[in-house]
Amino acid sequence: CVLDLGGEGRVHLVMESTLTARDRVGVQDFVLLENYTSEAAFIENLRRRFGENLIYTYIGSVLVSVNPNKDLEIYSKAHMERYRGVSFYEISPHIYAVSDNTYRAMRTERRDQCILISGESGAGKTEVSKKILQYYATTCPVTDHLSTLRDRLLQSNPVLEAFGNAKTLRNDNSSRFGKYMDVQFDFRGAPIGGHILNYLLEKSRVVHQNHGERNFHIFYQLLEGGEQDLLSKLGLERNAQKYQYLVKGCCPRVSSINDKNDWRTVRKALTVIGFHEDEVEDLLNIIASVLHLGNTQFGEGKNGENQITTEPQLKYLSKLLGVDGAALREALTHKKITAKGEEMISPLSFEQAVAARDALAKAVYGRTFTWLVVKINQSLAFKDDVYNSSKGSSSVIGLLDIYGFEVFQHNSFEQFCINYCNEKLQQLFIELTLKSEQEEYEAEGITWEPVKYFDNKIICDLVEGKHKGLISILDEECLRPGEPSDISFLEKLEDTLGGHAHFVTHKLSNGKTRKAVSREEFKLIHYAGEVNYSVNGFLDKNKDLLYRNLKEVICQSNCQVLSQCFHREEVTDQKRPETVRYTHTHTHTHTHTHSLICHLSVIIHPVKSIRRFDEALVRHQVKYLGLMENLRVRRAGFAYRRHYETFLQRYKSLCPRTWPNWQGRLADGVATLVQHLGYKPEEYKLGKTKIFIRFPKTLFSTEDSLEARRPALVLTLQTSWRGYRERAKYLRIRQAVIVIQSAWRGMISRQKARRRRHAVDIIRKFIKGFIYRHYERCPENEYFLDHQRFSFLMMLFRNPPKSVLDKSWPIPPPCLTEASEHLCRLCMRNMMRAYCRRIQPEWKKQMEQKVVASQIFKDQKDSYPQSVPKLFVASRLSRVHSLTQCYGIAVTKYDRRGYKARPRQLLLTSSFAMLVAEAKLKQRIDYATLRSISVSSLSDGFMVLHVPSEDNKQKSDVVLQCDHLIEVVTKLATMADKKIKVNMSQDSITFAVARGKEGVIDFTSGPELKVAKCKKGHLLVTAPKLNP
Repeated sequence: CVLDLGGEGRVHLVMESTLTARDRVGVQDFVLLENYTSEAAFIENLRRRFGENLIYTYIGSVLVSVNPNKDLEIYSKAHMERYRGVSFYEISPHIYAVSDNTYRAMRTERRDQCILISGESGAGKTEVSKKILQYYATTCPVTDHLSTLRDRLLQSNPVLEAFGNAKTLRNDNSSRFGKYMDVQFDFRGAPIGGHILNYLLEKSRVVHQNHGERNFHIFYQLLEGGEQDLLSKLGLERNAQKYQYLVKGCCPRVSSINDKNDWRTVRKALTVIGFHEDEVEDLLNIIASVLHLGNTQFGEGKNGENQITTEPQLKYLSKLLGVDGAALREALTHKKITAKGEEMISPLSFEQAVAARDALAKAVYGRTFTWLVVKINQSLAFKDDVYNSSKGSSSVIGLLDIYGFEVFQHNSFEQFCINYCNEKLQQLFIELTLKSEQEEYEAEGITWEPVKYFDNKIICDLVEGKHKGLISILDEECLRPGEPSDISFLEKLEDTLGGHAHFVTHKLSNGKTRKAVSREEFKLIHYAGEVNYSVNGFLDKNKDLLYRNLKEVICQSNCQVLSQCFHREEVTDQKRPETVRYTHTHTHTHTHTHSLICHLSVIIHPVKSIRRFDEALVRHQVKYLGLMENLRVRRAGFAYRRHYETFLQRYKSLCPRTWPNWQGRLADGVATLVQHLGYKPEEYKLGKTKIFIRFPKTLFSTEDSLEARRPALVLTLQTSWRGYRERAKYLRIRQAVIVIQSAWRGMISRQKARRRRHAVDIIRKFIKGFIYRHYERCPENEYFLDHQRFSFLMMLFRNPPKSVLDKSWPIPPPCLTEASEHLCRLCMRNMMRAYCRRIQPEWKKQMEQKVVASQIFKDQKDSYPQSVPKLFVASRLSRVHSLTQCYGIAVTKYDRRGYKARPRQLLLTSSFAMLVAEAKLKQRIDYATLRSISVSSLSDGFMVLHVPSEDNKQKSDVVLQCDHLIEVVTKLATMADKKIKVNMSQDSITFAVARGKEGVIDFTSGPELKVAKCKKGHLLVTAPKLNP
C-alpha cells in the first residue's frame, strides 16, 4: 500500500504467523522472498495471493495492490475499525493500513504526508483514492463541517470524471489527467478542508481520438441527457455522429456507460458543490462551443483567400463564447505578426486555420477544466481566517493519482511526458528508500554499506538538462524562426545527443537494432525498459499556442468563465510563450512530493477477463512500475528487523534459558536466543533496540522451529492452566463450602428454636380453646374458634364439590352453620352458572329439547328411558327438500280407511308440517290448526295428529308411525308450541276418519311389535314390553 519512510519500525505479528502457510498463499512482504532477484518468483507470489483473494502485498513499506476486477468484502466499516490505530505490520496488508499509518504519522510527527498512487490505465487508481477518502471520512473525528465537506469531496469525483475522464482502449472510464488532492486536518485530526491540483490534462483528446476511444464524457452526457430546450438553445442535436470532434474514434456509444444517468449525476453534483446557475450556463455554453468549433470548416474564397464556409457554426460560436462574430472570423483566418514594433495581418493557409481552430478548442477546454478545479477548491476550502492565520494549527495528507509508466504500440508526446515524470518519481523513491534505510542503520549503530542500484539521474539529465536536454532542444526548435518541423527536431536531437548511451534513433542505431526504430522515431532507454517515441506532433503539442489575435478576441468575451480563464494581461505580455507545460507541471509535482513524507501505493491490473491471471500483462506492469528494482534496493541490506521485545516475546520458547520469562536486559536475551538457535554472524546484527536478520531463510527456519515447538508449548500451557484453574476452583469451593455450612447450621438452629417456641404457644392456646369451646367467644377460645373456621374454610377450598350433581357438603362447626348454608347455595349457583356458560349453542339446544321431552314423556311412556342418552339430530333425511325445512324424518302413514301403510316423509318447518311422498306434497298441516297430538304409553312408535274436521283444506286426523317418536313429537310440540297438547293414552286412541266418523287404535303388550286390523274395524297395535 504505502511507503512509510518517516515512521518507526512497527510490531509485526501477522506477518510471522502467516509464514507457515507461505507455500499456499505466498508471503505478505516481498522482502521475505528467498529468490528476491527472480521476476518469476515475484509473479508467482502475486499469483498465489491473487488466487486466495489476497490482493495486497508489501515491499517493505510499499504496498502492491492487484486489481481483482470484482467486489471483495474487505472494505466495510468493520474492516476500517479493524485497521484503526493498529501498527503497520500488526495485521494483513491493506490500503486501510496505509491510510491509518499515514494519518497517525501526521498526528504524531506533525508533518505533512503524501500518498502516491501509481499504475497503468484501468488498474484502479481512482478507486483506491476513493477508499482512502472514505476511510478518513468514517474514522476521523466528526465535526459539523465534516458532513458538508464529505459530500462535496464525494460529489467532486463525478464532475471531474465527466470533464477529465474518457473511454480508452484499456478502460471505459480512464482518467486523462493527473490529480493531487490535499486533505487538511485540524489539531484534533478532523478533516476540515481540501484542495485539488490537476496535472497533465490530455487536451489533444478534445480534437483527436484513436480508433475505439472517445472524447471526454461531458460531451456525450450533454447530448444524451440534456433537455431538448437546452440543446436547442445551444444549437446542438441529440446525435454525436454529427460532430467532428466526437466521430474520430468511431465509438459514440459504450454499453457499460449510461450517459443520460451520468448527466443527471453531474448536474446534481454541480449543485451540491455550490455552482451558481449562471456559472453552469456559461460552462455548458463553452462545452457546446467546442463542438461547434469542431464543425467549423474552411474553404477557398473568390479571391483565393481562406475563409469560413459554415456560417451557422460561426453564429453559434459568437453567441456561446460572448465574442464579436466578425472579430472571431478574422482571428480564425488571419494571424497577427509583430515585427520591429509594427503589427502585420497575414492570412492563414487551410492547414494553419485548422490548427488555429484546434488550438483554440484545446485552450478553451483546458483552461475551463482548470477553472472548474479552482471552483471546486473554493467549495472545499476551510473558510476560517483566524484558524488559517495560526501557524502549525493544521496538517495535510496529499493524494497523488498519476499515470504509471506507459508503453503503447504507438507512443507520442503524452507518453514522453508521463514517462519522464515516472523517471523523476522513481529517482525520488529510490533516494527516499535508501535514505530511510541509512537513517535506521545509523540510529541502530549498524555500519551502512553503500547499495549499488541503477541511478536514473543520467536519464533525467538527458531529458531536462539545460541547453543539451531533450526538452531544451524541443523548446528551441519550437521558437526558432523559419519552418521548424518534427523531422528537423529529430535531426537536431541526433546532432546534439548522438553519443548518449540512452538515446537511439534509426540513423544512430547499428544494423541489429535499426529495424526496431523507424525513421520518424527515437528510442529512450528508461529505467523500466526501452520505449520508442514517434516525433510526429511533438512540436505542435509542445507549443499548443494560440495566435495573439485569437487571444485578443477571447479576452474580450463577456462570458464570466472565459474572462476568468483568459486574462487581458496575456495580450500585452511580451514574454516568450511557455512550452512543455506538462513537463513543467510534473517537475513541480516532483518538487512538491519531495517536501512531504511519501507513501507509495502501486496497483497492478492483472486480468484481461474476469478471474484470469494474465502473467504476460502482470510481468509487463511489474517491469514498468519498477517493482523489482525497489525490492532489490530494499533487500540490499537486512530483509527483516524487529524490536528486541517483539522478537524475544515471539521466539523465547525456543530457548530453555529465555523460556518462560527473561529477567535480564532485552539485548542480552535476544543474544542468548540467537546463539541457542545457531545463527551465524553473517546472518544477523544486533542494534541498539532491534535485531536485523539478513536472509529470509533464517527467519523461515526460526518460524518453522516455532511451529514444530508449538504443540509441546500448547500442551504445557494447557496442563499448567488446567492445574492452576482446578486448584483455584477447589480452593474457592472449599472456602465457600465452609462459609455456607457455618451460616446454614446457624440458620437451621435458630429456626428450630423459633419453631419450638411458637409450637408451644400454639399448643397452649389450642388446649385452652378446646376447654372453652362451648362458651361465648372470649380470649381463651378465640384462637381455637378461629382455627375451626379456618380449617373448615380451607377444607372447602381444597375439596369443593366437583360438579352440579355432587350434593356432598362437609358438616360445619356450630359457629359456621348459617355461613355454611350460604356458601353451599353460592357454590352450587356458581357451578351451575359456570356449567351453563360452558355449554355450546348446539348442546344448549339439545338440552332444551331434552327438557321438553322430559316434561312430556317422563314416567308416561315406556320407551322414554331408552331415548334419554340418544341425541336428537337436526334431520333424519339426507336430502334437502325445501329452503324452509327444519327437520325431516321417514314415517309410515296409515290410511283412515283400511289402514293401508304408505311410506312418507314428514317435514317440519317453522310454521307448518308436511307429508311428502316422492317429492310430492301429500298433506300440509299448519301449526295453528293442529289441535293436539296423541301417543300411547307403550313402546310403539304411533302418533295421531288431530286437526279440525270442519276445515275443508285438511283431510282429517293423521296416523303416523316412526322409529324416533319421542324426538319427532318433541320437535313438533316445540315448533308448534303444543307442549301441553300432547295426550298420553293407555289402551286406545280415537281419531276422526271423516266428518262425523271416528276410528280407533287399540294398544296391547306383546312379545314383539305387530300392526293389524281387528274384526271390530279397529287398528290393533301390539308393542313389546321393554326392560326398565
